[in-house]
Amino acid sequence: MNTIQNPILPGFNPDPSIIRVEDTYYIANSTFHWFPGVQIHKSKDLVNWELACRPLDSKKLLDMTGVPDHGGIWAPCLSHADGKFWLIYTNVLHVGGIYKDTPNYLTTADSIEGPWSDPVYINSSGFDPSLFHDEDGRKYFINMVWDHRPWKKNPFYGIVMQEYSVEEQKLLGRPEMIFKGSDHRLVEGPHLYKKDGFYYLFCAEGGTSYDHCETVARSRNISGPYEIHPKNPLITARDYPDLVLQKTGHGDLVQTPGGEWYFVHLTGRPSIDGGHCMLGRETAIQKIHWPEGEWPRLATGGNEPALKVPLPEGSSAVQKPLPPLEEYSFNAPALPSIFQTLRVPADDKISLSERPGFLRMYGKESMSSVINQSLLGFRVDHPVFTAATTLEYDPWHFQQTAGLSAYYDTGSYYYLHVSWDEERARVLHLQSCQHKEQSYPVYNINIPDEGPVHLKVEIDGAELQFFWSMTGAEWHAVGPSLKTDTISDDFEDDHRFTGAFCALACQDLTGNSHPCDFSGVSIKRR
Repeated sequence: MNTIQNPILPGFNPDPSIIRVEDTYYIANSTFHWFPGVQIHKSKDLVNWELACRPLDSKKLLDMTGVPDHGGIWAPCLSHADGKFWLIYTNVLHVGGIYKDTPNYLTTADSIEGPWSDPVYINSSGFDPSLFHDEDGRKYFINMVWDHRPWKKNPFYGIVMQEYSVEEQKLLGRPEMIFKGSDHRLVEGPHLYKKDGFYYLFCAEGGTSYDHCETVARSRNISGPYEIHPKNPLITARDYPDLVLQKTGHGDLVQTPGGEWYFVHLTGRPSIDGGHCMLGRETAIQKIHWPEGEWPRLATGGNEPALKVPLPEGSSAVQKPLPPLEEYSFNAPALPSIFQTLRVPADDKISLSERPGFLRMYGKESMSSVINQSLLGFRVDHPVFTAATTLEYDPWHFQQTAGLSAYYDTGSYYYLHVSWDEERARVLHLQSCQHKEQSYPVYNINIPDEGPVHLKVEIDGAELQFFWSMTGAEWHAVGPSLKTDTISDDFEDDHRFTGAFCALACQDLTGNSHPCDFSGVSIKRR
């Protein structure tokens, strides 16, 4: 019998919000500091998913200039009502210390592909906002509240609700506290539903790592009080350390046309000893058993996540695996959809037209910049993953560099790049950044002064290896095998949410914007 194999969205795809519109399902995921903001996939069968759009694709809708690593888009909420799509999102501007600056916005569109309306500012009291459309046509905005007071031991203050006026485009009255969470603490990620005369509040708790879980509460009144599920939590992996799917929680519900319920949720798969999740936080799915008037529960009967999930009744869908090989050229008028930039949209310094068949990237700021980098990243979505590219580059100063990175954020990455040296002319450097400290495992590899240079990184579970070639056939290893824990979510204690990327990058710290031409990217998975 065919089943759904988890995760359904491998690689960095956290905090899923799901809806069904007629015969199509949509999942919206967080994108944090990667631009465009919010990643939306679509499916006809809950099994096979394809990228539909990234709706926050202009500075008008999302300006993340200067936001810190892992700021930006946290836990969007996608809904459909009144004939249109509603997208609620947070642009987190600050994450350090006791404060979090969290402006929340609303945008709408008649079609999932847009155009999306100008953003409407909602509030800033916390993150993980959600919009509930009640049966009587009224709309309610809910979000967690961040408590910065240092004498409070739980900064996750609770879930508040306010009615939203579509006509006035603002919240009405004062926020009302409807839920303080359970003993699992750290309540966030709220979603509200109505079924069988009850309002059901689903929330993530326990933090987004190995104590993560999903709490369910319900009330006859939308304002509460909310009674917690007698067998709470609905799902967690914290008591099951041997499961493939860990960190389970933070999810959303959808009903099939046949009346069955499914729950999509965040998960992580440790691929490295010590529990490091290089692939980041991914999206998985579970079937829900929810008889009329009763509490929801996993169809398996327990609260541990299942790796394989039953298909909807009558479905014969067959899940397609990730392709073992993908080749991307730069012959089209737009960048391949795998690519995202950091914080701001790609501008005319990243060009597909100046040299047909090539991607021309003009050098910008350093790999440490949170303002204006020339970097195009794509997700690592398999524990055995190879990325390769070919570049043509003739630097004339040591402040000019271009190459291929195994990237996590400005403080954690590896970077194999072509540069220039006064005595050797064109050279290769392998740079390592860990805990924001820079080092060079290999410096000044002599390469010919002319001709394309082929660069490659091979990721295999806990280790990765860089290579270079002048022919694309005979490859030379660069330096030692390196640890992939550096580009995992769990390398440091806090504020790491995005999983590993590979990236093309170009810098020119002289300010002359010296360009590099890339002729393609290939991806292999095993």
